Amino acid sequence: GYFRTRITSVDSIERNFRSIWEKLPAETKASYGQNYFEGFLSTLRKMEKRCSPNLRLVTDCMEHALTSRHPRARYSAGWDAKLLYIPLSYLPSALTDLL
Repeated sequence: GYFRTRITSVDSIERNFRSIWEKLPAETKASYGQNYFEGFLSTLRKMEKRCSPNLRLVTDCMEHALTSRHPRARYSAGWDAKLLYIPLSYLPSALTDLL
């Protein structure tokens, strides 16, 4: 799943995207439009709300992988990874692209 870290800090990401947006040529900005850009930032904020602050889920997987006599081939940290991303990873790429 997604986890809340400094890398996923929306404030930092939004600052970077706004800086890049301001440097774009007017033609590119017009092509995408201000509504697209604001919608993108809104989506980022919504995604941050789904990020788990519990990094122990990740470190538990890492610890198991490093110390287990029989480590798993793949690990999934968080319920969303177990219910969504792992099953999707077994599907053909063409099908997951459609989803």
